[in-house]
Amino acid sequence: MSAPDLALPDDVDALKAMVVAMAEKAALLEERNLHLELVNKSAEERIARLTAVVKMLERSRFGSRSERLRAGALSEEQYALVFDEIETGVAAIQAQMEKSAGGSKAKRAPRPRKGFAAHLERIEVVIEPETPAGCEALEKILIGEDVSERLDVTPAKFRVIVTRRPKYAYKGWDGVIQAAAPARIIESGIPTEALLAQSAVSKYADGLPLYRQEAIYARDQVEIDRSQMAQWMGKVGFELEPLADYALTRIKQGERVFADETTLPTLAPGSGKAKTAYLWTYVRDDRPFGGSGPPIVVYRFEDSRAGECVARHLDGYRGILQVDGYAAYNRLARSDRGNDGVTLAACWSHVRRKFYELHAAGSSVIASQTVAQMAPLWAAEEAVRGQDPAVRITARQEKSAAVVAALFALGEKELPKLSGKSKPAEAIRYALGRRAALERFLTDGRIEIDSNTVERAIRPQAISGSFCPCWAGGRGPLPLAPVFRTSASLREQRRARQRPDHSSRRRARACHYRSGLDDRSRGLRGDGPGLPARIACRAA
Repeated sequence: MSAPDLALPDDVDALKAMVVAMAEKAALLEERNLHLELVNKSAEERIARLTAVVKMLERSRFGSRSERLRAGALSEEQYALVFDEIETGVAAIQAQMEKSAGGSKAKRAPRPRKGFAAHLERIEVVIEPETPAGCEALEKILIGEDVSERLDVTPAKFRVIVTRRPKYAYKGWDGVIQAAAPARIIESGIPTEALLAQSAVSKYADGLPLYRQEAIYARDQVEIDRSQMAQWMGKVGFELEPLADYALTRIKQGERVFADETTLPTLAPGSGKAKTAYLWTYVRDDRPFGGSGPPIVVYRFEDSRAGECVARHLDGYRGILQVDGYAAYNRLARSDRGNDGVTLAACWSHVRRKFYELHAAGSSVIASQTVAQMAPLWAAEEAVRGQDPAVRITARQEKSAAVVAALFALGEKELPKLSGKSKPAEAIRYALGRRAALERFLTDGRIEIDSNTVERAIRPQAISGSFCPCWAGGRGPLPLAPVFRTSASLREQRRARQRPDHSSRRRARACHYRSGLDDRSRGLRGDGPGLPARIACRAA
């Protein structure tokens, strides 16, 4: 209110009341300004921390070797974890700023949203408006409605199943009758089959160790010692061994099988130490070439990496075996073995990986040229994934055959010019030594260009360490893991195949976060447009 418009009363009491009201208003404004200053300071501190994390990630991924935080690159899971934390922090800043703005932010326009799965239960809540005054006697006509869906969950709830088996005797008849006790996996034990399944899925499919499950159960005042749950898992595993053996049998009925192996830390009883064992993984997934066979993954635990292990696991198999460059698989294709019908197919991703490491280090022009020439191979595969083998062969002959021939020609041309002990020479010899197996995908539509399918299936077990068998000179199936990982692993593979190039996506995402944080910082200082309407989207 300006001075000319200010009408002052002549009454002294009215003047006093006006002064008091203005003083209270000024106090409220001062209090609000102080609150906003505290909010801005807190938000700026959070922005600074998040910006530092983004810069750290950029140095780790894209910085020179001397600037990297450690020698090994962060894994996809580690990057995803950090970006999730960043996104959580950004969302907290946005919520704080919206609350401080007092609801003055413009309402966001509705966005198209992917619907929920059809099998989920729908509980409809209808909110009727109040009848306006004077409309009580009028007919109400429905002309439309607004519908929104929110995802709800019913928390897991423990219950006790009380089973009674009455005993009866008949007058004039000797003897007592009683219904037989139902069969149980844990005889005379406390868990139902549902609880055993819950614990097994949490451990082997979700990577939730038994000691964490013990703490989760304790929140509901259900005290179950983890050692007892471990015994339950052993019994469940024994009961599922026939299913694991059947799964491997079904895998060997496939036209093409993936195989891989990795180290597995294994407890040595009595020594308190861990030894190195090996986890062999076999995957069947016929969907890429239009097959109708079920996707399955099976794990085998061994104390050795010798070729005898894979020969025993795949005894009788006479199809296509797609593997990396490990020499133990070569014995399956030898003519002096019973598995002489196995056809080996190699992995182009392993070849590319050797050249890409040199390209990323900037130490080889040949490696960079090779990586660039390989790119069309995967682009061609994306176009024919899920197609009939004949269609895949035709497309590969048209688009990929010339690329493959040019790559091998380049390697043969450059190899004599390189030092025999150099890394580029090793990479070229790796590819030339497996040329027949690498070229096989050009003439057989059932073969994939790489063995990433089995690598994705083995990764969750290697990362989570969700099982660590005791060393008993051991070998044999791991029956629980394949049962609970088959569907989960293959879902992860489908999602991974749909993701774009991770390196460029990650760089763009980091820049997006950093620019978004800069925008927020300018808005807090009052020299910028303020909060953007959309925070950086989360990577798939």
